[in-house]
Amino acid sequence: MRFFFFNQIKSQATSLPKLVSSPDSLLRRFSRNDSVRSCCVDSARRSPPESMAIPLPKSAISTIDNEVGLARRFWIKFRRESVFAMYTPFSVSLAAGNLKIETFRHYVSQDFHFLKAFAQAYESAEECADDDDAKLAISELRSAILDELKMHDSFVQEWGADLAKEGSVNSATLKYTDFLLATASGKVEGVKAPGKLATPFERTKIAAYTLGAMTPCMRLYAFLGKEFQALLDNNGEGHPYQKWIDNYSSESFQASAVQTEELLDKLSVSLTGEELDVIEKLYHQAMKLEIEFFASQPLDQPTVVPLTKEHNPAEDRLMIFSDFDLTCTVVDSSAILAEIAIVTAPKSDQNQQPESQIARMSSADLRSTWGLLSSQYTEEHEQCIESIMPSEQVEFNYEQLHNALEQLSDFEKRANDRVIESGVLKGLNLEDIKKAGERLILHDGCTAFFENVVKNENLNANVHVLSYCWCGDLIRSAFSSGGLNELNVHANEFTFEESISTGEIVKKVESPIDKVRAFNDILANCSKDRKNLTVYIGDSVGDLLCLLEADVGIVVGSSSSLRRVGAQFGVSFIPLYPGVVKKQKEYIEGSSPNRKGKTGILYTVSCWAEIHAFILGWLFSYFALGPPLGPFFVVVSSVMVAFTYKLQRKNSYHRKSEDMHSKQHTNK
Repeated sequence: MRFFFFNQIKSQATSLPKLVSSPDSLLRRFSRNDSVRSCCVDSARRSPPESMAIPLPKSAISTIDNEVGLARRFWIKFRRESVFAMYTPFSVSLAAGNLKIETFRHYVSQDFHFLKAFAQAYESAEECADDDDAKLAISELRSAILDELKMHDSFVQEWGADLAKEGSVNSATLKYTDFLLATASGKVEGVKAPGKLATPFERTKIAAYTLGAMTPCMRLYAFLGKEFQALLDNNGEGHPYQKWIDNYSSESFQASAVQTEELLDKLSVSLTGEELDVIEKLYHQAMKLEIEFFASQPLDQPTVVPLTKEHNPAEDRLMIFSDFDLTCTVVDSSAILAEIAIVTAPKSDQNQQPESQIARMSSADLRSTWGLLSSQYTEEHEQCIESIMPSEQVEFNYEQLHNALEQLSDFEKRANDRVIESGVLKGLNLEDIKKAGERLILHDGCTAFFENVVKNENLNANVHVLSYCWCGDLIRSAFSSGGLNELNVHANEFTFEESISTGEIVKKVESPIDKVRAFNDILANCSKDRKNLTVYIGDSVGDLLCLLEADVGIVVGSSSSLRRVGAQFGVSFIPLYPGVVKKQKEYIEGSSPNRKGKTGILYTVSCWAEIHAFILGWLFSYFALGPPLGPFFVVVSSVMVAFTYKLQRKNSYHRKSEDMHSKQHTNK
């Protein structure tokens, strides 16, 4: 068990509800880093943050409000949506450079309609703006859009797109352009029509609303341009869509995106809180419509995303395995259990307990004992890590790593024995533990991902949580509060007498060896009628063997010991998005991605949105982002899922038939 946070427990007593539900209290106590983090790092190529993205405490949100403008605040808040756009099959194929030219031509023709709508919207916003500086800024942005339309003419010539032939507007394009032009004309819920706007202030408000519906698109394209530019080969090999990438990563386009954001900030200065809420809704709606636009581009080619794209429930089984502490949670569960014990323990002057009750230490003694246990664990854990490391970096060898981690397993078991012998886990009430679990803060996007996995009828999926946590009831309560009773929890368990913990632990998962044994036992007990695709998500050295055993191992956070041990034993840590783009470059018609465990390659992510986008994609993102277009979208998405699945199966069948005919011809 990990004791990362015991020495940070403060001396004053805290009520249990505040302990587990108040971000101010909990994050200040236990967060590894006090700085505010967005849900995703700025670039997949950068080093991951110190820990996964965390729900921001109210104090942190107010700090952001004071330090950045409205547009930037919205981008931070809805940044995870940009990840879904980046992981669409269209975007990945474009970044990889093997997007079929027919698809790109279709995209150019659809984007042409986008830009025309942008030009119209800017014109309307300029008419509504009252400030001369704002009018000038809008005019400049409109000129930039007109220049971009001219650039599209060069795209047409270079890639042979026929706008007359490709000119029909698809539904996703139409949804955004209709939404934008309706907003620009004042057709916003609860807002008067432009003809009835009597005052300059009311007209300026429409200009602000219009910019609210345009700004996320500018920022998203600027973001994607930079991401794709960073992935271009440095060996001089040409990228077929270099011109497109150069345009959206250029300083001039980046400046236009910033100018749009600054203009939105300027136009919003005098608006009320209710009116700012309207802009936020428009901003979020525009982001979701942009994702749908990218996701709707027709692709007649194999892609590596989403991971479940060819999943057939009748033949396949998706097996998701995940660690719990710090992978799913903001705080290690040992810290939560320690705090419950201290808060509910009798004080020194109230230590007269009925003989019928389990004897407990005073809160002061508990705090002191937890501190000693924590310090001892931290010191000995570091010593153990150093002792198992080879003197020099070696080539990846799973068995050698397994043998080394057996020593760490022995250490973990001794540490658990010390905790039991100390008596610090005696006297905890089961109801207190369950309430703590229900209020436990999970990483942003974690619950939504699991909801989309277990509640989707188009997936045959099982989710297993493998954890060192001393008390499985805490984990089950954390997920059941979100309606996730379907998750299978494999953890240690407290023993109870009349709902009061005895201090003993039923030991089930204590070490890296226990985890990988549980992982393999679960797979061995699966029925053999389906093909398993295994994904393991973890954050620590204790997860290393399972991460390597899985078909896809995904590392969250940036545990220094995990990376240090892994690297010394030859494990490679690759940011997921560049890894996906590289796989897409290698992916050819009729092939299937190589997903075999024990390759020594693990993929790192900055947030749960990356995991969600990579494994499930946009079509399975209902719980993550909400229905983009209301209940109707849910129905449409279901139809699209079914259609996409049938198309993929049909293409797969044709490829198999072609292979069979080819073999027969060869034999002849």
